[in-house]
Amino acid sequence: MKKLVLSIAYACAATVASAQSAIFYSSDESFDDVSFSLESAILDKGLVIDSVSHVGAMLKRTGADVGSTLPLYDAADVYSFCSASVSRTVMEAHPMNIVYCPYGIFVAQLAGSDTVVVGFQEYPDGEMKLVQDLLDGIVKTALELE
Repeated sequence: MKKLVLSIAYACAATVASAQSAIFYSSDESFDDVSFSLESAILDKGLVIDSVSHVGAMLKRTGADVGSTLPLYDAADVYSFCSASVSRTVMEAHPMNIVYCPYGIFVAQLAGSDTVVVGFQEYPDGEMKLVQDLLDGIVKTALELE
């Protein structure tokens, strides 16, 4: 059974507090299932995934190289993509909104946790809320909240 909670996940809150505001959802489904659902939701919107950054694997692989043995994630990926229509709208409103492109949604399972967190950055008020609404809809579809 899916247990989904819209929340600022306390396990991630300390990390995000020093960086930027973000929106988080959580699931008790497996990392692979959530990742598959997220990828499907992005593709079902007619969007093309530009890249998948395997952040968790990279941090695990390079930990010793930077003098750390702290396990951060069991798995963590970031999906990067754009929407031609939404990007056109927000960049016609202000061409420097290019700074936000491509858009990213992450899937992460913290080390030793059974919970998978899915999230994305919060965007500024105004036209960039169109991007936030797009990402929110994709995540809600992936987690079957819509």
